[in-house]
Amino acid sequence: MLESVQSITLPSIIYPDTDGQPMANNTEQFRWVVVIEQNLEWLFANDPNVFVAGDLFWYPVEGKPNIVTAPDIIVVLGRPKGKRGSYQQWKEAGVSPQVVFEILSPGNSQDEMERKLLFYERYDVEEYYIYNPDNNQLRGWLRDENGLEIIASMESWVSPRLGIRFESSELELKLYRPDGNQFNSYIEISQLLEQERQRAEKAETDLQNERKRSRFLAERLREMGINPDELA
Repeated sequence: MLESVQSITLPSIIYPDTDGQPMANNTEQFRWVVVIEQNLEWLFANDPNVFVAGDLFWYPVEGKPNIVTAPDIIVVLGRPKGKRGSYQQWKEAGVSPQVVFEILSPGNSQDEMERKLLFYERYDVEEYYIYNPDNNQLRGWLRDENGLEIIASMESWVSPRLGIRFESSELELKLYRPDGNQFNSYIEISQLLEQERQRAEKAETDLQNERKRSRFLAERLREMGINPDELA
């Protein structure tokens, strides 16, 4: 009698969403990651087909979970917004992140950053920016027909893909949106909103006071037998 042959189920490949390591090694690195990621989210808030993420594992090759990196910030133009445990490129129509940012900390070794540069070179990143807040140093690479080539000068550099402008100062990097507005932290944005709220409240108070004054003057004119409407 023939025995039934049971189908063999191969174990599924696991693509981890985390390596258990912290997102940043210090407060300054974390601040810069958040500022750049959140401002880029804001910049493309109205475009449903731009995906921005921070500290997300990127798997470029299906079936090879050992080929992975976790850029500090990625921007993927042409892919929808939404929740992701990791960026698995074969599930994203094969689209690589076009723009990558790395924020350095003392824990980043030269070997690690060289490996990342090779990774981004191999997997079609178009623009790559590294900022070291400790020494206020910014470097950038742009893809041409030969691959990722270092940008000779980052002063007033405008990202071809994002349209944002990089400006150096004595203290730290300055980033500007295409409309000229500077990238701000959450606290700075909150302070600006509070200042605007206070200005609006003052303008409303001034308007109410002017209306009261106008009514008072109109009443005095009427008491004097003068019709204020006829003076208009």
